[in-house]
Amino acid sequence: MTATIFALATAPGRSGVAVVRVSGPDAAATLAALTTRPLPEPRRAALVTLRDPATGDPLDDALALRFVAPASFTGEDVVELHLHGGRAVVAGVIAALAERPGLRLAEPGEFTRRAFEHGKLDLTEAEAVADLIDAETTAQRRQALRQMDGALGRLYDGWRDRLTRALAHLEADIDFADEDLPGGVSDAVRPVIETLRAEIAAHLNDGGRGERLREGLHIAIVGAPNAGKSSLLNALARRDAAIVSARAGTTRDVIEVQLDVGGYPVVLADTAGLREAAADEVEEEGIRRARDRAARADVKVAVFDATALPDLDPTTIALIDGDTVVVLNKIDACPDMAAVAPPTIAGAVPVLLSARSGTGLRDLEERLTTFSADRLAVGSAPSLTRARHRAALEECRVALDRALTAPLPELAAEDVRLASRALGRITGRVDVEDLLDIIFRDFCIGK
Repeated sequence: MTATIFALATAPGRSGVAVVRVSGPDAAATLAALTTRPLPEPRRAALVTLRDPATGDPLDDALALRFVAPASFTGEDVVELHLHGGRAVVAGVIAALAERPGLRLAEPGEFTRRAFEHGKLDLTEAEAVADLIDAETTAQRRQALRQMDGALGRLYDGWRDRLTRALAHLEADIDFADEDLPGGVSDAVRPVIETLRAEIAAHLNDGGRGERLREGLHIAIVGAPNAGKSSLLNALARRDAAIVSARAGTTRDVIEVQLDVGGYPVVLADTAGLREAAADEVEEEGIRRARDRAARADVKVAVFDATALPDLDPTTIALIDGDTVVVLNKIDACPDMAAVAPPTIAGAVPVLLSARSGTGLRDLEERLTTFSADRLAVGSAPSLTRARHRAALEECRVALDRALTAPLPELAAEDVRLASRALGRITGRVDVEDLLDIIFRDFCIGK
């Protein structure tokens, strides 16, 4: 981390304002070289004229901010240049910085990685920065902000502190077995370990809410050919994402769109029409994929053709369970729908809808919002958000199980130590060097 790094910290392309960040030991000297004037006071914006140090040509009239280590995002000396967002302006400043000795373009996530290396963030907070950048819904934003505030890291660090104290008691019992210590030290540790194991088990038994919230709830639209599944997908997406045709079997592959449903992220999939006899091997493969997607979906939307009443597709009915929203589509073609519509279908109250006219669409969206909230809403305690966290917590729980059944105090102490190290890897306290490249490689350059 001896090099000074720089990058565009805002999205590339034409914009009103673009921010270029410089971090490292030469940040202040770089600003001085670009402005040929005294450095501004730390944390006070100054209007400066930026010039190419090699030619003296003006680059932009910009605002410059200077942060002195360790009071900066990265914990190093940092300079931010707030430029006019034209492509030529940004390209000129980046080119001038690239010519400076000792400076190089930042790698993806390198600013945040340096913040971690300097103790400004733990790993859960660093991951939350990436989640906040990627957040597309209100619920995702809230979860990322909560994690970035350190709620998840504090929970894990608190558990680790309790294990450290338990380990100290166990080691005292081992090292001073012949001394006149209070009896039952190891026995006194057992309730601590049992309580902590129960808390971790409850934390793991969350139905994957945090991970699902990051990735989106998967909803599959299923039904017979020509039930109006593609039309429904387009209506919910507010665009023509799928081809709609009066000919049955038009959809052969799974078509996905990402939606914001009531503030929750949803991946909505249109699937091939379900029927027993496929017209050809391509449709047969489409039906197989439709069944597979329905089996893996968090929620299904079973679509029936209202014009076929009272006959309903038995193949689709067989897929209805507690995770299914039932829709009767094409009610605009059924003038006597109120009289013929069944009150329930396989125990579920159907949504009466016309994908063509939009009638009933709001009712369906409200039903999907309820399903999403039931599966994604998080409680007062922070939720784990990544498979990496879950794997480490499972390792911790297994180690605590062994500690409680260990025949010797030395073995129990070793298992408690392993459990503590597993928790430490989540926040980055121990043994994470091999994880850092993996964690930060998906960040955008400039963050």
